[in-house]
Amino acid sequence: MALKLSLPLPRTIRTPSLRNPNLISLPSSLSARNYNAALPSKSFHAASIRRRFGFRPARVAQGQELSGSSEDNDGMVVTVEEEGEKKELADQGIWSQVKEIVMFTGPATGLWLCGPIMSLMDTAVIGHGSSIELAALGPATVVCDYMSYMFMFLSIATSNMVATALANQDREEVQHHISVLLFVGLACGISMLLFTKVFGAAILTAFTGPKNAHVVPAANTYVQIRSLAWPALLSGWVAQSASLGMKDSWGPLKSLAAATVINGIGLVVLCRILGYGIAGAAWAAMISQVFSAYMMIQNLNKKGYDALALSIPSGKEFLNILGLAAPVFLTLMSKVAFYSLLIYNATSMGTHTMAAHQVMVQIYMTCTVWGEPLSQTAQSFMPGLIYGINRNLAKAWLLLRSLVSIGAILGLLLGIVGTSIPWLFPYLFTPDQMVIQGMHKVLIPYFIALSVTPPTVCLEGTLLAGRDLRFISLSMSGCFCLGALVLSVLSSRFGLQGCWFALAGFQWARFSIALLRLLSPSSVLSSEDLSQHELQKLKAT
Repeated sequence: MALKLSLPLPRTIRTPSLRNPNLISLPSSLSARNYNAALPSKSFHAASIRRRFGFRPARVAQGQELSGSSEDNDGMVVTVEEEGEKKELADQGIWSQVKEIVMFTGPATGLWLCGPIMSLMDTAVIGHGSSIELAALGPATVVCDYMSYMFMFLSIATSNMVATALANQDREEVQHHISVLLFVGLACGISMLLFTKVFGAAILTAFTGPKNAHVVPAANTYVQIRSLAWPALLSGWVAQSASLGMKDSWGPLKSLAAATVINGIGLVVLCRILGYGIAGAAWAAMISQVFSAYMMIQNLNKKGYDALALSIPSGKEFLNILGLAAPVFLTLMSKVAFYSLLIYNATSMGTHTMAAHQVMVQIYMTCTVWGEPLSQTAQSFMPGLIYGINRNLAKAWLLLRSLVSIGAILGLLLGIVGTSIPWLFPYLFTPDQMVIQGMHKVLIPYFIALSVTPPTVCLEGTLLAGRDLRFISLSMSGCFCLGALVLSVLSSRFGLQGCWFALAGFQWARFSIALLRLLSPSSVLSSEDLSQHELQKLKAT
C-alpha cells in the first residue's frame, strides 16, 4: 500500500537533492499543462510551496516547453505527454473512469494474487494427504505469513522514498535509498531466521494449546524450513517495492509468477510423487521465495542500479523509515492480529474444525486480494484532486463513486464465486467429510464478510490518499478491540460459525466507519479549508 503521488518531471525541471525521506513529492495533478501554475508568483509564492509540499519549487528554463521526451546526463529517459493527448482520469465520465480503472488495476491484481495462490495450493495438496497436517498449516502460516506483515513498512517506505527521489531525477538518491533499505531488509530477515529457530516451537505450542499438541511437530517442521527464506523474502520485498516506485509492475509480476510456477511444480514432485507431505510443501515454498527474490534483484540491476551494494543506515535514517509508515503499520497489525485471533480460537475446537477453518481462510484471502488494486488506484489518483493546484472535490467524489461502484460489483461477484467453491467443490481441498461439514457451516457469514471487502478498501484507500492517517489507524485499532471482544463471545457460544460472524462484523464495521468519515463535514472530500488536512511529513501517530 505504498503511497505514490509523484509524476516524472522533464529534464528541464531541476529540484535540489532530497536527503530527507519524509518529504512528499508533487501531487499527480501537477502535469505538464498546469505545472507553470505552481511556479513562484504573487498568488502562489515559493514559501507557500515549501510549506505545503515540503520542498523548494522546481525551476523551468525560460522559453522551454514541458512536453516531449528528453534524456538527462545519467541516461534516464523521461517522457511527458503532450497537452490534450490523453484526458485525465478525473475529467472523464463515470463509465470511462470505470474502464480506465479496470485497465489500471489489471496488472496490479496479479501481484496480489500470487501469494494467496501459493498458500491455496499448499492447502489443497496437503489436505489430500493428511487432515492433521492440514490442521497444522493454520498455526504454521501465522508464524510464516502473518508475522511477515510486521515488516510491511519496508515495502511502504521503499516505494515512497524511491518515487520521491525519481521525481527529482536523482539516481544517486535512488541508489542510496535502495542500498539502505536492502540492508534493513536483510538484517530483519536474519533476525527473524534466528528468532524462528529459537522460539518457533514454543510459539506454536502456546498458540495451539494443550488440546492440539499433536499438530505441533508437523507445524514446526513447516515453520523451520520456511524460515530459511526470511532474509531472501524481506530483501525481495524491498527490491519489488523499488521497482513499483519506478512505475514498473511487470518485472515484479514476472518474478512472482515464476515463483508460483516453481511452488506448484515443487508441490507435485515433493508431496504427491515423493510423499514428503507438509515438509515437501515447505521446501517448495522456500525455494520459490528465494528464486523470486533473486529475480527481483536482477530486475533492479537491469535498470542500472546496484542491488548488491548495501549501506548501513544512520539512526536518523532508520527513524525516518519507521516514521514514514507507522500509521499504516498500526492499521496492518490490527488486521493481522484479528485474523490471528480467528485462527487461535479455531485451534481450540478440534482437528477437523481447524482443518475446515484453514481451507476457508485460504479461499477467503485469495478472494479478498482482488479488491486491493482499487485501494492503490485511490492512492494514485485522489491526492491531486484533494491537494493539487487544480483542486476539485467534485471530481474526487465522482472518482470515489466509480471506485465504490466497481468495489460493490466486484464484492458481489467474489461473494458468489468464493462461496460456490467450498460449497460445490469441497473435494478439491479434502476428502474428509467432517472437514467438509465444518466448511459448509460457515458459508453464510463467509459470504457476508467477503462481499463487503472490496468497497471497504476503496474507502480506506481514499482516506490514505487524503492523509487522514491518524483516523484510519485509530479506527482500525478500535475495530480490533471491539472485534476481539465479540469474537471471544461468539466463538465460545457458536463455535467456528461464531468466529466467522465476528469476522463479518469486523469487515462491516470497517466499511461503516470509513464511509461515515468520508461523508462527515470534516472529511478530506468535504472540507474546503486545506488547513484542516494540510499535507505534512508522515509521522508516527
